[in-house]
Amino acid sequence: MSAYILVLYYSRGGSTADMARRVARGVEEGGLEARLRTVPEVSPDHQATAPPVPAEGPPYVELDDLKHCAGLALGSPTRFGNMAAPLKYFLDSTSGLWLGGSLMGKPAGVFTSTSSLHGGQESTLLSMMLPLLHHGMLISGLPYSETELLTTRSGGTPYGPSHLAGQDSNLPLSDEEKALCKALGRRLAQLANRLS
Repeated sequence: MSAYILVLYYSRGGSTADMARRVARGVEEGGLEARLRTVPEVSPDHQATAPPVPAEGPPYVELDDLKHCAGLALGSPTRFGNMAAPLKYFLDSTSGLWLGGSLMGKPAGVFTSTSSLHGGQESTLLSMMLPLLHHGMLISGLPYSETELLTTRSGGTPYGPSHLAGQDSNLPLSDEEKALCKALGRRLAQLANRLS
């Protein structure tokens, strides 16, 4: 099996999915395969709410996708300054990987999209890092050598790429946001190659 970076995300309005595709391009520019995966919706009254295969987009993630990855990019829209429930629900199912130390020493990064510029981008990114730290992953942000961090007027943080989707969640990614997504992917691929 060839080494790959798992680009795992949840998206409802499409912005986080667009970011994930751009992170994946960066991974491939960095010399590794990108494996795009998503998670199903969750329901307050029962677990099974989605068909086993999504109607469109990438397949749903399986624990083996996470177990065998060389690195992870994790993306979610912001929900009250935190990751969305479907992604958290999946991460809560990874205790077996934690017990086995399957993710220890692997690089990881995070990305998010919000409706408003100060809608919790950085707190969401930080909250997404917490379970990855518990897994022993090596968290990578974006250094200021990525000059878009200095010029962006929309999303983009040293904690990871972010996107300002707007009140109706219909703003396209800015040039800086696109560049920062690709930069995260390249960085994760390069780190995974160095660590292997």
